Amino acid sequence: MSDRTMAAADTPVAGATGSPHVDAGDVGYRKDLKSRHINMIAIGGAIGTGLFLGAGGRMAGAGPSLFIAYAVCGVFAFFVVRALGELVLYRPSSGAFVSYAREFMGEKGAYTAGWLYFLNWSTTAIADITAAATYAHFWAMFSDVPQWVLALIALAVVLTANLISVKYFGEMEFWFAIIKVAALVVFMLIGIFLVVTSHDIGGHTPGFSTIGDNGGIFPSGFMPMLLLIQGVVFAYASVELCGVAAGETENPEKIMPRAINSIMWRVGLFYVGSVVLLALLLPYTAYSGDESPFVTVFDKLGIPGAAGVMNLVVLTAALSSLNSGLYSTGRILRSMSMSGSAPRFTGVMNKGGVPYGGILLTAAFGVLGVLLNYVMPGDAFELVLNFASIGIIGTWAMIMVCSLLFWHRSQDGRVTRPAYQLPWAPYTQIVTLFFLGSVVVLMWMDEGISRTTVNCLPLIAAALVGGWFLVRKRVRAVAAASKEL
Repeated sequence: MSDRTMAAADTPVAGATGSPHVDAGDVGYRKDLKSRHINMIAIGGAIGTGLFLGAGGRMAGAGPSLFIAYAVCGVFAFFVVRALGELVLYRPSSGAFVSYAREFMGEKGAYTAGWLYFLNWSTTAIADITAAATYAHFWAMFSDVPQWVLALIALAVVLTANLISVKYFGEMEFWFAIIKVAALVVFMLIGIFLVVTSHDIGGHTPGFSTIGDNGGIFPSGFMPMLLLIQGVVFAYASVELCGVAAGETENPEKIMPRAINSIMWRVGLFYVGSVVLLALLLPYTAYSGDESPFVTVFDKLGIPGAAGVMNLVVLTAALSSLNSGLYSTGRILRSMSMSGSAPRFTGVMNKGGVPYGGILLTAAFGVLGVLLNYVMPGDAFELVLNFASIGIIGTWAMIMVCSLLFWHRSQDGRVTRPAYQLPWAPYTQIVTLFFLGSVVVLMWMDEGISRTTVNCLPLIAAALVGGWFLVRKRVRAVAAASKEL
């Protein structure tokens, strides 16, 4: 086995269920993730911090129209994960889209895809520990504990569990997802009951009048909803995780289609349904970015302990997202390391088959997040959320470009598409890429941190170009060595 993938152009035609393209980064992993793990990882990827914490501030800014933003972004998130699912069925790999970028775009493509994904999750890790610390402050016992201390504790707990083995990661994510789904189901059942019975909530009667009497669906106009799409994209940041996990499971061809197809109805039920209920239960002005909107509802209900239980659930969601980020970046960085485009230590694995080097590198950026929580605890979440959104947009764009190139190769017979396909190709990829570009434009149109983030794009591009010149000699050396084998 070489330390680099074989170039696809020099190999015979790939079949639907396999490919002569081999990724050295896939060697050494254990197939310890079961069907139940993958299904719950898919659920956990579709339900994260962006809903449990982010929906409060967005609801306050755009009103009930937020459900439209969640619905639109959910459709495109499904297209992205469906495109990735087709590539996974073509050739499962723990390197996921980085491995596919290497096959269809070369090492420069893999390098760009990998480091954009790292930008996504390194900043998301900061957002997650910030959210966890914010949630913890809900309880009086933690109110006097500095936010940065709570953020550090959250990072340490999840990092320890992630370094043991993939089996521990799978079990942790399984139960995290169970808790999230159960909590949302309970919330929706209670919310529907409150609306149907017009039960009083903190002096307010829920129902459609809650929307009509407070400015309608667009109380602040149409533009605020559009501008919030950038943050809503962050809410779906983990949907691609099941594609990364496919490299560590048996029979992905049976498990993956079921897990991916279920994402669409989960989006409709949990995201759109939850936001609609929130809008019916309380005026949009009752919510804020300082606490989860679900906690706000239960707090105003006055049921003893209900708000505390819900806050524990949303804390679990933040830890789940952090858990996923450490897992996925570890695998992606190892794939890059084996080809020379990431530091050598990120390719090192322990006896449990865990690429701990990459995980520790991501955790190191989490430590920077602890510092950020010390310096600016009030703005830390929004700041890193915007940079995470840039990473997500870049990652999704690379997935769709890989899917488009895969489709083109299938047209001239160089590869054969599996039975599980992205519908309406190549138009789906093109429309999705246009949507992602539009999100960047919307970010620039917004004021404050969002525009500053977009203005930083030339710096991000310069960093990627500079980094490539630093690693290209090693990449070429690894490539030359592989040809000699």
